Amino acid sequence: MLTEALDHLVRGIVDHDEDVHVTAVEGRRSETLQVRVNPADLGRVIGRSGRTARALRTVVQALVGDDRQVRVDIVDTDRS
Repeated sequence: MLTEALDHLVRGIVDHDEDVHVTAVEGRRSETLQVRVNPADLGRVIGRSGRTARALRTVVQALVGDDRQVRVDIVDTDRS
């Protein structure tokens, strides 16, 4: 459910919505949602001073509630 909600939010922000991929990775302490977008859309997803990324994290954490911790990572696909 969280991956679909985050996917929907990110697709509304970017120009190349077909390149949006959100995957959930289970860690020892928390779940991480990795967001991959077209490199041309990376700035849109991060936003000025990281405001958009911070807002996405806030919305996801509000959906989860207080019962568990979920991280949202914006993955830079240009870096190896």
